[in-house]
Amino acid sequence: MPVIYQTYQSQFANRSGKKLYYPRVVLTGSVGTDQIAREISELSSLTTGDVKNVIDNLVTVVTRHLQASESVMLDGFGSFRFTLNTLNGGVENEADVSATQSQLKVRFLPTGTRHADGTLATRSLVQGAKCVRFEAVPADPDATQPGGEDEEDSGQGTFG
Repeated sequence: MPVIYQTYQSQFANRSGKKLYYPRVVLTGSVGTDQIAREISELSSLTTGDVKNVIDNLVTVVTRHLQASESVMLDGFGSFRFTLNTLNGGVENEADVSATQSQLKVRFLPTGTRHADGTLATRSLVQGAKCVRFEAVPADPDATQPGGEDEEDSGQGTFG
């Protein structure tokens, strides 16, 4: 199934005074821990309960390390770290800096591979993803995609 996107117009004008259009991912549902545990169980020798227990413990352990100001790297998956996003701008005096002027967030960055020159080659989770414009998605999910269109004309794109 492809990643579906639709267009949206920015509420803010750019420097030229134009409100530009951008693609935005359309979520078609969500999957919880139980479903993930069932699917991993089907791919392994573990029971669904064993997998769910590991996932629950993974969340606990990752949380513990993040709250100790450590980043967490899961090989082949990505890394997690805390960031502080300023809510109302900075302050004039260093002594006035406080965590309350920011919002604590978790940043996730998928694992990536690099070319010999150091530039990013691929990111796990994104490599091979295909994007299709919302209007191009068939009403019947089992129907085939319309043929004869170039990727550029149909609004499709592949990453990786």
